[in-house]
Amino acid sequence: MRNLLKNPIWRSLELGYSIPDTEHAVSVALPTWKDVINYEEKNPTCMELLKSIYPRFGLNPLVKRLCEKVKKESHLNDLSIWPYPNERIALKAKKYCDRNTSKGSTYIERRHNLAFLITRESASKYARSFWQHTGLGISSRAAAIELGLEDCPSKSLAIESCQRIKDRISKFTKTNSNDVYLTSSGMSALYTSLEIIYKLFPDRPTLQIGFPYVDVLKLPMNIFHGAKLITEENCKDIELEMIKINPAALIIELPSNPMLKCVNIKKISEIANKLNIPVIVDDTIGSNLNINSLEHADIVFTSLTKIFSGSGDILAGSLILNPKSRWIDQFRNALNEINLPMLSDGDMVSLEKASRDVKKRVFEQNKACLELKKRLETRKEIKNIFHPENCPNFNSILTSDGGYGCLLSFELKGGLEKAKKFYDSLQISKGPSLGTKFTLVCPYVLLAHYDELDWVESFNIPSHLIRVSVGLEDKDHLWRTFSEALNNF
Repeated sequence: MRNLLKNPIWRSLELGYSIPDTEHAVSVALPTWKDVINYEEKNPTCMELLKSIYPRFGLNPLVKRLCEKVKKESHLNDLSIWPYPNERIALKAKKYCDRNTSKGSTYIERRHNLAFLITRESASKYARSFWQHTGLGISSRAAAIELGLEDCPSKSLAIESCQRIKDRISKFTKTNSNDVYLTSSGMSALYTSLEIIYKLFPDRPTLQIGFPYVDVLKLPMNIFHGAKLITEENCKDIELEMIKINPAALIIELPSNPMLKCVNIKKISEIANKLNIPVIVDDTIGSNLNINSLEHADIVFTSLTKIFSGSGDILAGSLILNPKSRWIDQFRNALNEINLPMLSDGDMVSLEKASRDVKKRVFEQNKACLELKKRLETRKEIKNIFHPENCPNFNSILTSDGGYGCLLSFELKGGLEKAKKFYDSLQISKGPSLGTKFTLVCPYVLLAHYDELDWVESFNIPSHLIRVSVGLEDKDHLWRTFSEALNNF
């Protein structure tokens, strides 16, 4: 495997390379600003070069290969295929599509251990939306096993790996491993959290406080019962807004992506508790090794794909129930009824191995990111830097030995043109995702919000923002690389 710490993927001719260079990679190389635009606009030449894709935003090549095999065997050339781990989950996708299209647009075909949602053209966009927002589809490892390309691990090894991961997380969060649940992705963890909530508070919208990651907002908005969004900056009275909306739950990211701000979670959770509103927290970026999120939430969900794995080639998630929540018994009962979208055996074993060094790695990346931030602050080319160190609310929930995570964003003086020039010349791996052992850079706003840039900028988030997930490279070498790109101005 290519050593991305010493040999990053940044050259123009490497457009579409898998990051890392495995069939299970969750990122893909977009070395130039133009490549990012072409990717977002689905330019045919660009799309043909992609050897990987973020698994919820398209079909991983192995998943695609499995779909083509089923298409050929069942003579389904004019139809779309969406593979799910079982019929129960495929039925959820079908119900969503049927809700938005005419009858007869979808059906399910079972094969071995999997269930395939088959859609006509009228339903394909809804099938794609469900696939992206929920993260319930099969993983590349599950596809590889189904294709006979990889061996399925023994059930005993998968069970053992599952317990080790849960024990690892419960140790970090100081909770019982029985209240830790592993899911097929971070978004499937949120999907499950909302299923739990809607058993208690049906048919009500959720309320997102703080600017959100794109799918954290769109999942409840499009798949469930709608979502409202407020920020502390644009809302004079949050309590009054909560009373007015009467949401099924609050959803809060600690910190937000990409501005890395943290709401006053202590104050907001107190208000929510008074108003009998559950709080769901996403601590993916903050990391439970750095912040006490569970203390202020009823449910915490995390994308284990990111920092916990660190490898960039495993799709996984977790949710944790707060045993002190007033709804804990109802949550546990609801989970028993829901049947959790479990992490596949192959991913379970891989995640356990990848996360063995997570504690050591997180603290090293905390330091590396902070060091890069302080060095960037010395450069006249930088207009603004966004990093949790500058957020009092984040500092208030730090663990005793916690740090600020591996993520920062910055804005360059000179706006869009300077951002393009910097990005194109930067000799670092460039593509979506975060939390990898190697540094990964992207123009995040373009990738997440390309079709709604005016809306994003209404929250004072510049579309030319550069986001950096800092890895474990030699700090001086990393700084020289950034300095050289800045010197090109």
